[in-house]
Amino acid sequence: MNPTLARFMGIDYGERRVGLAIADPLGMIAGPIGFIQRRAGKRPPFSKVIDRAKEMEARGFVIGLPLDGEGNESGWTAEVRAFGAELSKRTGMEVIFIDERFSTATALRAIREMDESTRGRKGDVDSLAATVLLQNALDTHK
Repeated sequence: MNPTLARFMGIDYGERRVGLAIADPLGMIAGPIGFIQRRAGKRPPFSKVIDRAKEMEARGFVIGLPLDGEGNESGWTAEVRAFGAELSKRTGMEVIFIDERFSTATALRAIREMDESTRGRKGDVDSLAATVLLQNALDTHK
């Protein structure tokens, strides 16, 4: 049981989509809850993320931090950190950043292991990636 991360929302923040997941009330299991499509050149979808967090009764956020293969930060990492800081400011909720390396690859592998095609399922992949990174946080913060 991990009460500190119970009902936290996992976020895989991308340029085209924002994958979402939620932790169960005991903070043991993460599950996918969909994705938000982003519009090119538009501001981050704060209101949609916040609305979804309220709907799911989220108590905080775990956001995947994009690092390179050696664990170094990049320009996109700074944008994700800025998104997390603004999300925390707007909601008053805690934001935890977690290394998201391999979360998308793990999600792709899971879909393929179910004998499913990933074609046309990019949103599902993003939601599963959010689930993977949230589950990693739940397992790490026990």
